[in-house]
Amino acid sequence: MCGIVGYIGNGSAKEIIIDGLKKLEYRGYDSAGIALYIDGEVQVRKCTGRISNLELAAADPEYDSHIGIGHTRWATHGAPTDVNAHPHSNTEGTVAVVHNGIIENYAELKQWLSKEHGIRFVSETDTEVIAHLIGIYYDGDLTDAVFRAVDMMRGSYAIGVVCSHEPDKLVAVRKDSPLIAGIGKGCNFIASDIPALLKHVREIYLIENNETVVLTKDHITIYNQNREEVKRDVFHVTWDAASAEKEGYEHFMLKEIYDQPKAIEETLNRRLLPDGRIRLDGINLTREDIENFSRVYIVACGTAYHAGLIGKYAIEKFAQIPVEVDVASEFRYREPFVDDRTLFIAISQSGETLDTLAALREAKARGARVLSVVNVVGSSVARESDDVFYTWAGPEIAVASTKAYTTQLISMYLLALHMGSEKGCLTPEQRNELTAELMGLPAKISQILKLDAEIEAIAKQLYMKTQVFFIGRGTDCAVSYEGSLKLKEISYINSFAVAAGELKHGTIALVEQDTLVVALATQGKLFKKMLSNIQEVKARGAYVVAVAQESCKQLEAHADCVIYIPDCRDEFTPIPAVVPLQFFAYHVARFRGCDIDKPKNLAKSVTVE
Repeated sequence: MCGIVGYIGNGSAKEIIIDGLKKLEYRGYDSAGIALYIDGEVQVRKCTGRISNLELAAADPEYDSHIGIGHTRWATHGAPTDVNAHPHSNTEGTVAVVHNGIIENYAELKQWLSKEHGIRFVSETDTEVIAHLIGIYYDGDLTDAVFRAVDMMRGSYAIGVVCSHEPDKLVAVRKDSPLIAGIGKGCNFIASDIPALLKHVREIYLIENNETVVLTKDHITIYNQNREEVKRDVFHVTWDAASAEKEGYEHFMLKEIYDQPKAIEETLNRRLLPDGRIRLDGINLTREDIENFSRVYIVACGTAYHAGLIGKYAIEKFAQIPVEVDVASEFRYREPFVDDRTLFIAISQSGETLDTLAALREAKARGARVLSVVNVVGSSVARESDDVFYTWAGPEIAVASTKAYTTQLISMYLLALHMGSEKGCLTPEQRNELTAELMGLPAKISQILKLDAEIEAIAKQLYMKTQVFFIGRGTDCAVSYEGSLKLKEISYINSFAVAAGELKHGTIALVEQDTLVVALATQGKLFKKMLSNIQEVKARGAYVVAVAQESCKQLEAHADCVIYIPDCRDEFTPIPAVVPLQFFAYHVARFRGCDIDKPKNLAKSVTVE
């Protein structure tokens, strides 16, 4: 969630760190701060609110240095206040720390530090404990002090540390929270994510779990938890900073909605051969492997979980293997039936989602074959998986996922078709017919993008609604969940999705005059049943916005307005059907004056449990 940037070199640490923090704003935050070594001491500036507030607090031209650390905080322990903002220092002010994650035993450590060392704490955070631990262990060697402090800590963390006694050194540690080190010329960097560093470097080290990295301006040294030096291959970043910019769009979310035809095409072109065969580089699932699987678990969070629901449908239909879909935060706590005949599929845009990572490790420990569907190359989920399906969506900055979701759907369809083909559930002719349909989707998405103004007009009419229901059947139900999530997370409207057949089992009691109902009716075999559900809510005064295939013109007699998507096979409608819902959420939030790319209380990468 939080963003970390650190710099050591000959340039302006303040300028580089603040610029890097701006590139990490999409991760979500409620306060920001910076610590720089100046005139023999570590000086901290921090405040609540946006980075623009921090820029004002650090505006003094004399406040700059060759070394420093910065942070954007999303509150966990303690409210978002100036005092609770990072960096945190020890009592003497000689050590400053930034931290992403949670120290689970901070209460015990805090009590021990107070009782045994007379430490007086000034914040409510768990992070302040780290600064005091390093302070009491410091004996002329910052690296040693950090190692000793980490030995005392339980939990998840990425931390960056500077010390006034060693102004030529920056130390960082990673455990379960993302961390990278950027390799410069006469300068080096740490960060939570690649976009923070793209302006300056393209070569990075991916820091692994339980590793400590020591930076000077000329060297980066990585150690394992036994203090042994680790050799690491350099990872070269191939995408550029411009691809993470708005390119003239008002918001990143809008840009990323419009990116979808290209992103889907990229995902398909990397996997489909001209003869219709599917090439899953990075994945080695043989027919024997697939026939050995007795079950598949798909585990994810939020939007990725909704992609998993479609994945379940696709794998069961095309590969005829039973599939369970689980919320990652619950998976570990129900003693799942996982063994060496289980295929475990983890879906995560960032590849750093901590709940998903923990579930992956649990499944792997029980003997499962682990396959991940991720967007970020070299991420933790990818590195800890047996097989990796990269979605190639490109950088996604807006908190509300759009192109990452649709490329996850493409990935799940390709995986299901590959498994079905290898297993013999699909003939080559059937596979080719299905993959040809997939190849036509980018053009169909492009057609839907032309509906932007039409959907904007609908949103302008309805944006003041305070309660919205999304309904659907079959795969439309899963798309309803995603549409509802998009609306609630950026517009803050109380939005709720329900399987349309379940309306009469309670939810319909909430439908009254002018209640907004968004009804998805894209499935031919379920169309008549959806029509009945629409009539049910209309009879109670609901205002119905429907999404249907172009050939279903009869819906106009029953819904208040209909958004049409190009006709396609029922199996694949979840991809085009979600795009109007993304537009609707975006425009409703815009008319309501919401901060679309950085919605309140949310973060792009959820790296805490």
